[in-house]
Amino acid sequence: MHHSTNNTHLLIYPCPGYGHVIPSLELAHHLLGRGLTITVIISTDDLPLIDPLLSSYPTSLHKLLFTNPKVNPSPQPLIAKILSTQQLFDPIVKWFKSQPSPPVAIVSDFFLGWTTELASHLGVKRVMFSTSGALGSSIFHALWRDIPNINNDNANEDENFLISFPEIPNAPQFPWWHLPPASRGFKNGDQDFESFRTTILANMRSWGIVYNTFEGLEGVYIDYVKKQMGHDRVWAVGPLLPDEHSPMDGPRTGPNGAPPHDLQMWLDSKPLDSVVYICFGSRATLSEKQMCALIGALKLSKINFVFSVKASDSSSMIPNGFEEDRVAGRGFIVNGWAPQLAILKHQAVGSYLTHCGWNSILEGIAAGVMMLAWPMGADQFANATLLVDQLGAGKRVCEGGPEIVPDANELARLLDESLNGDLQERVKVKELSEGAIKAVKKGTSIRDLDMFVKLVSEV
Repeated sequence: MHHSTNNTHLLIYPCPGYGHVIPSLELAHHLLGRGLTITVIISTDDLPLIDPLLSSYPTSLHKLLFTNPKVNPSPQPLIAKILSTQQLFDPIVKWFKSQPSPPVAIVSDFFLGWTTELASHLGVKRVMFSTSGALGSSIFHALWRDIPNINNDNANEDENFLISFPEIPNAPQFPWWHLPPASRGFKNGDQDFESFRTTILANMRSWGIVYNTFEGLEGVYIDYVKKQMGHDRVWAVGPLLPDEHSPMDGPRTGPNGAPPHDLQMWLDSKPLDSVVYICFGSRATLSEKQMCALIGALKLSKINFVFSVKASDSSSMIPNGFEEDRVAGRGFIVNGWAPQLAILKHQAVGSYLTHCGWNSILEGIAAGVMMLAWPMGADQFANATLLVDQLGAGKRVCEGGPEIVPDANELARLLDESLNGDLQERVKVKELSEGAIKAVKKGTSIRDLDMFVKLVSEV
């Protein structure tokens, strides 16, 4: 099969930031392994992430390096940052025209819907790559499609106004304050919003969509997306996670964090399923009140735990001597980057307190650990709905922004209970884990990936 794809060149364009770049590179890894030639657009900030892959595929992987474009100051920094990428339209066109065998398709992030116009300008196909699940991205799309009407219906901006999505399977609904802040600030006629809305709606004109999910997890939503698109070029190829043979398996962000050896020894000394792993992803930050409540709950609980704390969580919020006296021997604090997949897969780890970012949910499912859901923003409320209400593989412990603080006693009880062997959620997540492993070893995700490679090679 490889000989026919050797000359198939794809351009992969992730949105800047770890949560987007890492899954895109994992997709690139699978495509390179099938004999395609790949160029990845990468910003200077994210450059270290691609190095391990470049050394494994020195001839078939190329990088197209840009510094992050200048972002105009804006009340909506995320939207402004995403819109700033459009400044690369002409430089990408110029690069394309200089290539002896330019890419036949652009595989670009969900946030980069404007690349649909770029692709049609260049006469190539655009494939959307979603680093969110099929449910999360369907809700996001419906939200931006309907936002003018939603804003009219909720003219007085009632925080608890229910927004429902009746045409999406299981008819999800959310209070207004669960929606991404960017959409809540939408004003008809505002230039940035209108541009962002246009770029998101352009995703539906993509030639195809690749999802980092799998049929056993989100089959009903994948079918829904196919109906929305009016064709079957929708592929679920996940979970896209590095296995032990992957060049992407090394530390993803350099040397800070705990010495892996110390952490490994500490985990090895703990009984099976006796540790809760606590981590809120690369962007979510706990407020001081939330941190106090969490620390209070850890003191009250009986569990062992590994707590991954970012610099932005200011480790100063963790009381001095917390590790030594209050939770002696029970707690291991990692400042900075933690080898998350390795921790989750360790037999001592039985549950995972998570902000419900999509990558984290996939990692928890792949490892078969029950999840305690604390969604804070973005697609996390949608992911928690899928995980808790629809799949029954986790429990909610808290939800919302910095001002919403869990009760320390209740959180301690949920932490303790999460390691209880016969919990229904633990049984369910083990089943999903087997489904995930099967999907990427010899099942639906491999089938979809092969089909994608076949179709894109025929373009």
